[in-house]
Amino acid sequence: MKALLYDGRLRLVQDYPEPQLKPGWAVIRVSVAGICRTDLEIMKGYMGFRGVLGHEFVGVVHACENEALVGQRVVGEINAACGECEWCLQGLGRHCPHRATLGILNLDGCLAEYCTLPIANLHGVPDPISDVRAVFTEPVSAAFEPLEQVNITGEERCVVLGDGKLGILCAWALATTCPNVTIVGHHPAKVEAAAWRLLQATTSIDAVAPGADLVVEATGTESGLREAIALCRPRGTIILKSTVAAGASLNLAPVVVNELNIVGSRCGPFQRGLQGLLTYDFPLERLIKGQYPLDEALAAFAHAARPDALKVLIEM
Repeated sequence: MKALLYDGRLRLVQDYPEPQLKPGWAVIRVSVAGICRTDLEIMKGYMGFRGVLGHEFVGVVHACENEALVGQRVVGEINAACGECEWCLQGLGRHCPHRATLGILNLDGCLAEYCTLPIANLHGVPDPISDVRAVFTEPVSAAFEPLEQVNITGEERCVVLGDGKLGILCAWALATTCPNVTIVGHHPAKVEAAAWRLLQATTSIDAVAPGADLVVEATGTESGLREAIALCRPRGTIILKSTVAAGASLNLAPVVVNELNIVGSRCGPFQRGLQGLLTYDFPLERLIKGQYPLDEALAAFAHAARPDALKVLIEM
C-alpha cells in the first residue's frame, strides 16, 4: 500500500506492508486524514517515533471479525490500550503504560491507504457529519477534554493562548459554556478565522488583562507556559496542551507563590467530540487551508509547516 513513512526523513513509499488483521482489531481503509502539529513535532524528535505518521482520520472498516462493522464509516480513538491494567480498568486506557498510540508510539498511523485499531476504539460517524468534518473528531475531542478535567461553571474568564487549530478548537469548546473567552494569537488571518459566537480575539497579549481564572496554553512554543503563568490569577488553573520537542528553562516560582493549578490535557473521549460536531455549528471548513491527494503528501506537509497553515488534509 501507499504510506507516508518517517524513518529519520519523510518519504512516500508505494509498497509498505498492509496492516494484518488481529483478533479484536479492525483494518480501516482511510478516506481522509489530517496533519497535526504533533506530526511536525515527531519530525523534530518528539517521542522518537519511526513509522507511518498520522492519527486524525475518518475511514471505512475494511476487515473485522465482527462482520456487522465491515463497511461502516468510522473514526478511531488513538490509544490502543492493554485493557487489563489498573488504568484500563478505570476507563483511562489513554494512560495505559502498555499502550501503543496511532502514528505516535509503536503503532503505524493513518497517513496510508489502510490503518488498524482495536474494535473498541472505533466510533461510527453519524450521517450528518461529512468526512471533512469527521476528520476533526480527534482534535475536537481533545478540545473538549478540559471541560472533562476541570469544573467549569461558565462564570470564569478564560484565555486561550495559541491561534493554531487546537487553540481555536479549545476556544470554541470553552465558548459553548463560558461567554467570556479570549483567544490570543500572532497571525491576523488565524485570529480572524477563530471568530465564533461571543469569542473575543486579539493578536496582542498586552491587550489581555492578567488575572484570568482559566488559561489554556496551546501555542506549541517553549514560551507558552511562561506566558500562561503570567496571565493566570492566584489559585487559577492552567490547561497545558502543547507537546513541544524542544526544552526550555522555566522559572516555576510564580506557580508556587500564586498556588497555580497546572493540568496536563491530551486526548478526550470521542463521544464528546462527535456530540460536539453534531450539536454546534463550529465553522471547521474555515480552518482547512489545503487538501492534497496522498501522492502529494510531501507538499501537504510543507504546507502544514507554514506559519499561516491551520488544517491541511490528505485524501486517499
